[in-house]
Amino acid sequence: MKLNKIFILPLTFFGLTLASCEKPFDQLEQDPNRPTSAPASLVFSGILNDMYSSNNSPSGYHGVTNGGWGDQQRWNQFYASNYNYYSTNDYAWTTTDLYYTTLKDVVKMEQEAKKAGLADLNAYSALGKFFRAFFFENMTKRVGDIPVTDALQGLDNSTPKYNTQKEVYVQILKLLDDANTDLTALIAKSDNNLTGDIYLGNNLNKWQKVVNTFKLRVLVSLSKKEADTDLNVKARFADVLNNPAKYPVLSSMDDNLQYIYNSQFNKYPRNPDNFGQNATRENMAATYLGTLTTLKDPRTFVVAEPATAKVAAGVKPTDFAAFVGASSGEDLAIMSTNANQGLYSFQNRKHYYSTYTAEPYIIIGYPELQFTIAEGINRGWATGSAEDFYKKGIQASWGFYGLKDGSNDVFFSADGGYKVFNTYQVTVNFADYYGQSLVKYAGNTTAGLTQVLTQKYLAFFQQSGLEAFYNQRRTGVPTFLVGPGTGNSTRIPLRWQYPSTERSYNTANNSAAVTSQYGGTDDINAAMWILK
Repeated sequence: MKLNKIFILPLTFFGLTLASCEKPFDQLEQDPNRPTSAPASLVFSGILNDMYSSNNSPSGYHGVTNGGWGDQQRWNQFYASNYNYYSTNDYAWTTTDLYYTTLKDVVKMEQEAKKAGLADLNAYSALGKFFRAFFFENMTKRVGDIPVTDALQGLDNSTPKYNTQKEVYVQILKLLDDANTDLTALIAKSDNNLTGDIYLGNNLNKWQKVVNTFKLRVLVSLSKKEADTDLNVKARFADVLNNPAKYPVLSSMDDNLQYIYNSQFNKYPRNPDNFGQNATRENMAATYLGTLTTLKDPRTFVVAEPATAKVAAGVKPTDFAAFVGASSGEDLAIMSTNANQGLYSFQNRKHYYSTYTAEPYIIIGYPELQFTIAEGINRGWATGSAEDFYKKGIQASWGFYGLKDGSNDVFFSADGGYKVFNTYQVTVNFADYYGQSLVKYAGNTTAGLTQVLTQKYLAFFQQSGLEAFYNQRRTGVPTFLVGPGTGNSTRIPLRWQYPSTERSYNTANNSAAVTSQYGGTDDINAAMWILK
C-alpha cells in the first residue's frame, strides 16, 4: 500500500500539471501582479500630462519636460542654439510620432468611468470628446490626412483607412460642439465626479471655456477655407462670439490651461541646475527679439540680457539698442563666434535661471484668444471692435511678465551668472507704446491684420508649442529668417513625414494618403489641404 501511495500521488500531481498547461495562451501570458484596470481619474491625469508633452515634442515622445525650451521654440524662431553638440537651428526634420497611444488612454478613461458606475454622460466622457479633438488636431496639423473614423478600434481594425484633412476638421468641430453640449448638461446638474485634474481643479465651468476657446483656435486655423460650406467657418466663429452663455470662453488669465512648475519634481526647464549646460549655448533669435526692440516693447527687458559687447561699447543696458538677436539662418559657426564675443543677447538670467518656477507654461491661453477674436473680426467673420481685443491681448501678455504702467524694476546679470544682478528702473506707459504708428491698430485692413498677428506671435513666446509656427505657416507673419543655418535649402518646411510605423504596418492606406495629398512623395515641403 505504501508503494501504491507513492505512485498515486505523483500521478495525480502530474495530471494537475498537465491540466494547468492546457489553459489558453491569453490566460497563461497574464501577469497576476499587473493591474488590469485603473481609476478613470488616474488615466485622466496621464492624458493631461500628455497634453503638455504634445506641446513640447514634435517626435511625440511622452514624458518630456522641456517646457518652452524644446526644438519647437527654435522652429518658432524665439531662440537659437549656437552649440551644435546639443542642437542646431535647422529645419531638416523628417518624421513625427502620432498620439494614438494617448487616444487609446482616452478610450480607457471612458471605460473605467463607466465601470465605476458613472452614467453614460459624465465628466470623463465629455472631456474625452475634447481630448479627441485636441489630439486629432495636433496630428493633422503635422502631417495632413490621418485615420479618424476607423481609428481606435484595436485588433478589430489594425489598418485603419485615412480620412481627408477636411473630414478630420469636420469631425473635430463636431466633437467640440458635442463636448460643449455635454458640459452644459453636467454643469446644470452640478456634477462633481471629476477628479485628478492637475490644470483646472476639476472645474467643469473652466473646462467648458477651454473647449470653446480651442474651437476658436481651430476655426481661425482654417482661414484659407473660410468659403467652404461644410466647415462654415465664419458662421461658427460668429456663433461663439454672439452666444457667450452657450459658448463661454476664457475670461481672464486665471482661466488659462497651463502647466505649473514646482521646485521639486517638475522644475522649469531653465533653472540653476542646468545653467552651465545651456545658458551660453543658446541666445535670443532675431525674429523675436528684433521685433520687440523695433516696437520698443518693454517685454525686452524681462526676457533677455543686453549684449555685453554693446554695453562695453557704451550703450546703456536699458536701451533697446543693447539687445540683439541672431538670425536663425546664420551659419552655426559664425553664430557661435559672435555669441562668445558678446554680440548677441542671452536669455534673461533673473527671469529664467534664478528659480525653478520661472513662469507657467500656457497650453491654451487668454492672450491668444484675444488676438484670435481680433483676427476674426478683422476678417469680417463677426462684428465688434477688433482693436479692443487687440489691446486686451497686448496688455494680458504684458501682465504675464509683471509689467505695469509706471516704474518697473528690471534685472540683468552683473557677472554673466544667475546669482548676482544689477537692478535698473524702466518707465512703462501703455498709452505711449500703443501710440506708436507700428503698434496702433490700423483698422480692419491688411496692415491691421499684420499687427494682430505680430502681437500674437510675441505673446506666444515659449508657450503653446508650435502654435507660433502654425500661425506663421498660415499667414506669413512674421517673416522667418533663413540661411545656411536653417538647412532644407533655406526653406521653412510645411509639414512632417508620417512615422515609419504607418509605412510599415498600415502600408496600403498610408501610401494612398501620400499619393492623394502629395503626389506620392512624403515631402516636408509639400502643402497640406488647410494651406491651399
